[in-house]
Amino acid sequence: MGNAVRFGYKASAEQFDPATLLGFGVLAEDLGFDSVLVSDHLQPWRHTDGHAPAALPWLGALAARTDRVVIGTSVLTPTFRYHPAVIAQAFATLGCLAPGRVALGVGSGESLNEAPLGAAWPAPKERLARLAEAVEIIRALWDGDRVSVDGAFYRLDRATVYDRPDQPVPLYLAGSGQVAARLAGRLGDGFICTSGKGEQLYTQTLLPALAAGAAAAGRRVDDLDRMIEVKVSFDPDLARARADTRHWAALALTPEEKTGVDDPVEMQRRADALPVDRAASRWIVSTDPDEHAERVGQYLSMGFQHLVFHAPGPDQAGFLRRYASQVLPLLRERVAATRVGPGAP
Repeated sequence: MGNAVRFGYKASAEQFDPATLLGFGVLAEDLGFDSVLVSDHLQPWRHTDGHAPAALPWLGALAARTDRVVIGTSVLTPTFRYHPAVIAQAFATLGCLAPGRVALGVGSGESLNEAPLGAAWPAPKERLARLAEAVEIIRALWDGDRVSVDGAFYRLDRATVYDRPDQPVPLYLAGSGQVAARLAGRLGDGFICTSGKGEQLYTQTLLPALAAGAAAAGRRVDDLDRMIEVKVSFDPDLARARADTRHWAALALTPEEKTGVDDPVEMQRRADALPVDRAASRWIVSTDPDEHAERVGQYLSMGFQHLVFHAPGPDQAGFLRRYASQVLPLLRERVAATRVGPGAP
């Protein structure tokens, strides 16, 4: 955490089967990426050829197959499908198995993943309140024994997580709005958001709210890891780079267009109705490494220091190799130049 700049790979569990996705995570480490973060969905955005491997066993397999990369979730919801105590136990175990390499990223959730199990889908205010209480329970179980809680949403009766790592697992909170960003500043070791929503959202809303939440809790925002999932479609064939984004067209739906949709078939229908220009609107689509690195570098300039790259196409191995050889060196040069500063010897 802190001010270290890292470049990671987003393992998209909605697009690939568990074994194939695991191979991509291992390859990302081999090619020099710093982290591998996986989504945790019960259901994918698309029903046809969709996938949804469970994050917890998948992360255990990734921990066993890697040695260096930070691994974790971006993101998991510890409030409906999972009791927060179950997540506290699971990530403590992962932290014991991969010391110093595990991060827990959490968010308030989507109806697509929670409502199919019969959970009533509450308003955003309640979802954030549940998330805050869940985070406090997870931390209490990581810090103490015989924990009892009689909260608004969860109860514990003398619960203990018996196996805990010597190095605490950092806990990230995700959000797309001011209230969630303030919560991350108050309770999190880091913050997660996604790219492609306009610079003003990040520089004038999310990052100031993160800093305000940290200050209100007597904390330094520079001690928090500011992570952003950067949507990138980088391919020597521009037409293919644009077409690849169609698989993820649901990301271009407005909140009004997708709120309350809990059926992958319906989500796919709405996404497929979008033109390719709109599907590509959330992505940095390019063929030139210098131009691409310049556009990605804007997020470094905004103040994010942990960029996790999400590529939309089926050839993830090809993307990882291209990115590692053509783009990451340019980004690392940019970081090094910024640290040296103008006029340095």
